[in-house]
Amino acid sequence: MPEELLRVSKIKKGTVIDHITHGYALDILKILGITGRESSGVITIAINVPSKKYGIKDIVKVEGRELKAEEVDKIALLAPHATINIIRNYKVVEKQRVKLPAVIRGIVKCANPSCISNSGEPIQPTFYVEREEPLRLRCHYCGRIMEREDVMRRF
Repeated sequence: MPEELLRVSKIKKGTVIDHITHGYALDILKILGITGRESSGVITIAINVPSKKYGIKDIVKVEGRELKAEEVDKIALLAPHATINIIRNYKVVEKQRVKLPAVIRGIVKCANPSCISNSGEPIQPTFYVEREEPLRLRCHYCGRIMEREDVMRRF
């Protein structure tokens, strides 16, 4: 099979999330709230795709949908090397690398049920990124350390 073979067809309009850490494509769909039951467009998932830069990667194509900034921030939690490509009329019109900020606000909830951020008080959950890979976050309020598995349960 030639290397140039196009394994997944192009999309006319939507978003391509490329360079996802291998094995995380399904988690990316979960945090974006994509279940596969939507009738808004085709969703293409490619897992363990050869990558010159990373060895292997995952790719997700979502037709008919452009991601919001907060969705891109969620992706950065799980795939800090991902790129977001906005497609219109089969062409990439915008390309951006995700960037995990040093401080995460309002995206994920603290795993500590006793944390003040889970008490119903009008405060926004806030975390400091201690490490990108593997992911390690520290809660601003209670100091709880959260890793990737904790984050996936708290969306």
